[in-house]
Amino acid sequence: QVQLVESGGGLVQAGGSLRLSCAASGRTFSRNAMGWFRQAPGKEREFVAAISWSGGSTSYTDSVKGRFTISRDNANNTVYLQMNSLKPEDTALYYCNFVYHSNYRPVKDSWGQGTQVTVSS
Repeated sequence: QVQLVESGGGLVQAGGSLRLSCAASGRTFSRNAMGWFRQAPGKEREFVAAISWSGGSTSYTDSVKGRFTISRDNANNTVYLQMNSLKPEDTALYYCNFVYHSNYRPVKDSWGQGTQVTVSS
């Protein structure tokens, strides 16, 4: 059974930083790519970033390139999202998930509770 526990969200002013964490279990973490997604009010969930099982390959949606960095710690089954230069449009509920390496789509439509990020202007 997949379990995903996100943390690290909060309220921050525009230009500030946050570091999100996600503790994942239920699949062999070190053999799976991982991704971060977000859902703003009234919008569909969207892809933010992904990282290969080894950490050697990453991918980002255009709007966060150069500001966000995804990383992972396979020893502790944790994936991170460092978010710098935050903008009000980054405000959303952020989720992590196991993803397919080929297209970074979620392996299962099963999600954690997410962590709220709110950026004030």
